This record gives sequence, C-alpha cells and structure tokens, in this order.
Amino acid sequence: MSIRKYIFTYTFILFSNLLSAQYLIAVGLRGGLHSGIGFRHMLTNDTALEGILHSRWHGVELVGLIEYQQDLSSDGLYWYYGYGAHAGFYDNKYTYWEPDGNTTVIGIDGILAIEYKFFNAPVAIAMDWKPYFNLLGNTGFFGNGGAISLRFTF
Repeated sequence: MSIRKYIFTYTFILFSNLLSAQYLIAVGLRGGLHSGIGFRHMLTNDTALEGILHSRWHGVELVGLIEYQQDLSSDGLYWYYGYGAHAGFYDNKYTYWEPDGNTTVIGIDGILAIEYKFFNAPVAIAMDWKPYFNLLGNTGFFGNGGAISLRFTF
C-alpha cells in the first residue's frame, strides 16, 4: 500500500469513527470520593479506552479501563460498562485502617456509567459507579468508587 493510500485510509477511518462516536477523545474532571482527571479515547463507535488519575487519602491512583458503549437514544445519551485495573498508594495517616506509613494498592476495577454528549457543544457529562477490588494492600471489595465527570470532547 502506498503512503498516500495509507494516509487516506487512516484519515477516512479517523473521521468516520469521529462522526459515529460523536467524539474521538474526551478529557475532563471527575468529582466524587475519588476525584481526579480522566482521558477517554474511542477506538470504535462502541469501544473505548479510559485512563483515570485520581487521589484519595493524600495518595494517587492510576486506573486503566476498556469500555463498551451502547446508545440509549439518538439524542446523545449513552450507557457503557467495562473493566480494568488500578495501581497506586495512600498515606496511612489519613486512612482509618493503618496508623503509619504508606499502603501500595493493586487491583481490578469495573465501571457502569451513563453519559450525555451535547450536540451543540464539545462537552459531555457522565455519571458512573466504579467498584473495585484491591488484590494487594488494603485488600477487599469497595463499592464507593462513583463519580460525576465533565469532559471536553474533540
């Protein structure tokens, strides 16, 4: 395949993906018990990768998710679900389970969300529930990972 055909094909796929998914990239803020920033990249019109960097208990956690999106209406309302993993650390003097030091956590995550993409503005708002299970560190299941996100779309 020549370089021109490759560029044309890639550009065509990129723009058709952008039109069918209503956006290709979304960047925004998350507000909840785990507040932070998020980055969402649509791979196809129904599959996305999302990265979240959030903080809690004076620590930082990085989350990576793969998400599957479905239309709820033709008006920009979607729901999505997915799974992934996280890694991070907490300062224990701000937690209730350990008095001193830091706790490193590694675990698995799920997500269930609803999102509305405004047609006349490059903005989307989402509300999610993101339960997680720590495999290392403060082990166990935690169902308090929900947030509301305001994203700028490109």
